[in-house]
Amino acid sequence: MDNMRGIVLMVLGMLGFAVEDMFIKLASAGLPVGQILVVLGFPGALLFALLARSRGMDPFSRSFFSPAVLARNLSEMVGSMGFVTALALVPLATVTTILQAAPLFVTMGAALILGEAVGWRRWTAILVGFFGVVLVIRPGLEGFEPDVLWAVLAVVSLSIRDLASRKVPKAVSSIQLAVWGFLVVGFAGLIMLSVSGGAKVPTAVETAYLAAALCIGTFAYWALTEATRLGEIAVVTPFRYSRLLFSMVVGVLVFAEIPDVYTLIGACIIIATGLYTIMRERKRRRDEAARAMAEKNAKSVL
Repeated sequence: MDNMRGIVLMVLGMLGFAVEDMFIKLASAGLPVGQILVVLGFPGALLFALLARSRGMDPFSRSFFSPAVLARNLSEMVGSMGFVTALALVPLATVTTILQAAPLFVTMGAALILGEAVGWRRWTAILVGFFGVVLVIRPGLEGFEPDVLWAVLAVVSLSIRDLASRKVPKAVSSIQLAVWGFLVVGFAGLIMLSVSGGAKVPTAVETAYLAAALCIGTFAYWALTEATRLGEIAVVTPFRYSRLLFSMVVGVLVFAEIPDVYTLIGACIIIATGLYTIMRERKRRRDEAARAMAEKNAKSVL
């Protein structure tokens, strides 16, 4: 039952993120990217800070200055800048497709940076998945859009964020990380505004877009967190890919964006290799747990 609830929450969260992306893209037609980041970042930080206080936590503890937390926040800042900029300039389905390669980048980073064991099967899946990304980007070909590199910057930075999260001290709660994550997104917006020439006075419609993005994005973040806490990670994680389906539907209905054949093929490759990587990781952890249990039983017999 918990797994089923986790799956439902994960799908609802991914639907929420797709709708949030839609409102961000609509707002970006008339507002600077930096202004959007400010509006989404600081109120989100305030909301989670109040939540932390209500649970007796200090939202701004000294653990902020631990190397892993600092690395996480810096990559969150860069990733958010790249992602929202990509949303403003590139078709929604293309941005979301590239973002789905995050598990491949995380697995590769875990092997190269954290020294985790990655077998030849998962390395093969990573390489094939990157081929799918290249199909979507198409560097050097007629369909290549340089602005799509903002999405690549986003997926690389957000993957580094996820890697850094593995090294965050256990004493730091997810709510504290959310406070700092939203806060640095707001500061990233201020930095972009200082370069781009300042903010604009939003219209009533643009204000509604931003308010909707903030509310729906907060719900999606909560749903994602609850899904990973309720269900088994290996069961609920594959449903993250439902975000791509929702984004494609939104792109067609709202922005009249029809994904080309290269994007569709690349998306299928990225999803297939991502799912395979998740399954292999699940098997590795299960085997490690079985070995640990066998060793424990052997010691108890002795």
